[in-house]
Amino acid sequence: MGATLVAPRQHRLITANTEPAGVPTVANWLDDYAVGAVIGRGGMGEVVSAHHRLIGRDVAIKRLKAEDPTEEEIARFMREARIQARLDHPAIVPVHEVGHDEGGRPFFTMKRLTGITLAELLVGAPPLPHRLLRAFAEISLAVDFAHSRGIIHRDLKPSNIMLGDFGEVYVIDWGLARVAGDVTGERGLDALDTIDDLGGATGEGAMLGTPGYMSPEQIHDAATVDRPTDVYALGAILFEILAGEPLHPRGMGAVASTLNELDVSPARRRPDRNIPPELDTLCVEALARKPAARPTVRVVAEAVQRYLDGDRDVTRRRAMSADQLALARLAVGEDRRAEAVRAASRALSLDPESTGAAELVTALMLQPPREPPPELEAEYRADDAGNTRRHARVAGGAYFVLLALIPVMAWSGIRSWGLILAIGANAILLSATAWAVARRPEAASLGMWGYAVGNAVLIGLTARMCGPFILVPAFACMVTMSILMYPMFIGRGWAMVGMMMTGWIVPIGLELLGTLSSTWHVVDGVLVLSSHTLEFTARTIPLILIISVMIMLVAGLLVGTLYEAQHQAQRQLLAQAWHLRQLLPSDASDSARFVATRD
Repeated sequence: MGATLVAPRQHRLITANTEPAGVPTVANWLDDYAVGAVIGRGGMGEVVSAHHRLIGRDVAIKRLKAEDPTEEEIARFMREARIQARLDHPAIVPVHEVGHDEGGRPFFTMKRLTGITLAELLVGAPPLPHRLLRAFAEISLAVDFAHSRGIIHRDLKPSNIMLGDFGEVYVIDWGLARVAGDVTGERGLDALDTIDDLGGATGEGAMLGTPGYMSPEQIHDAATVDRPTDVYALGAILFEILAGEPLHPRGMGAVASTLNELDVSPARRRPDRNIPPELDTLCVEALARKPAARPTVRVVAEAVQRYLDGDRDVTRRRAMSADQLALARLAVGEDRRAEAVRAASRALSLDPESTGAAELVTALMLQPPREPPPELEAEYRADDAGNTRRHARVAGGAYFVLLALIPVMAWSGIRSWGLILAIGANAILLSATAWAVARRPEAASLGMWGYAVGNAVLIGLTARMCGPFILVPAFACMVTMSILMYPMFIGRGWAMVGMMMTGWIVPIGLELLGTLSSTWHVVDGVLVLSSHTLEFTARTIPLILIISVMIMLVAGLLVGTLYEAQHQAQRQLLAQAWHLRQLLPSDASDSARFVATRD
């Protein structure tokens, strides 16, 4: 059956004449239990599993380990049973029965727990584990209940907190508890108490508690500590939950660490875990060196519960928001855009009602920077390259349309093939340049200028083919619009317009100077056009109509593409502004609407 308290045949009812001093007269119920294996050991006692035969309940039995305990050890053991029994709270293990065996060793039965200790859960726990914080709030309320009954635990630590398999939370091991104000005679008991190390082993010593979780005053005089010592222990547990590591080093070095000045802020110890400021402040206050400076356990429990309920420390967060907003404005003034965005967003997240933070976020989100940072500049270049690639592919195919017109011109009648072939060669060269730009738009700066010059030359050749006053102005407008759609030439509009106008004006000027034969003259108030390249016959009219229709179609498509791009960009900006307004306070929504719709 495993470890047992005594053999069943040895059980007997102990009367007042036979029981040791200090042990009350209680019946020996062990005959009713099937005793199992040892499930835990401490300094003086051990806990075994058992099953109550009559009612079928699994319980745990705590008993003294010593075969021949002293009267003081028995008295202290029974004192623990009485203290735990008087604490009727859901998070404190209830005591069912008290008894002792034939040898005089006392025992008591209590609810058997199944689950895992907080110490085990803390190993590898993620940042801000809400399950652990909820358990912490519950155990704080249990300790507050004990304090209301005048009982101080004195050994609160993760290994003395049990989390059940079905959401239960228990504060266990009340062996070192003391009753507030019960000093008489307790010195003798304290001298027999032990000190536990963090590994669970127990050794004899003068101090009561566990290094790393004892308060400074508990190290000096455990017999007279009051409720604040439990607050310190809870602060050390909260620190471990938040920081993911113990406040003090393991082992006996924790005593020196506790007595020395130590930074007890988990946020400063572990800035990588993004510890909420209100929990960090609560932890620092609970770990104050002076007991009077610590909050009550009730305050600690309610503060953690407020955090879990989403009721954050508004005043502190507003102050932190103001600090972040000041940093953001400073970064804006120094043109550190990325830092400004991060600080402004932090300010808004800390205080969602901050109009100043909302307006700054709005401006930063919707207004482009005067000097884009390198990362944004790289994205700009990538976007420009994509637009250049798309437009160059369309333009590369469009020039072949000019080549398709040559057979139509031949059908209309051609006087001189020299100019026609020059136009065809120019179109082929421009098409090849466009395809080259489409392949490597990021390395096409020089090629793009050559491409623009080639288009101006094409306009001049067209003017020589059929005169500068028919078709050519419309053709020049179409070419100019197409050139200006390339991102490289944005901001260089006048230069491109001037270059295309030069291509149209130069042939006219050369004709006026007599350098080139004239393609137009005025006779009796009538403007007469002539061509040295095409034969103007009845078939010329269809040619002119075809070219006119093509120019109108291409120009219309270009304008439509430009408008559609602008329309989509405007709608995207309005959509972004609308979504942003849903995140901002109402005062800032008006600012967002103004920024999105102006100009």
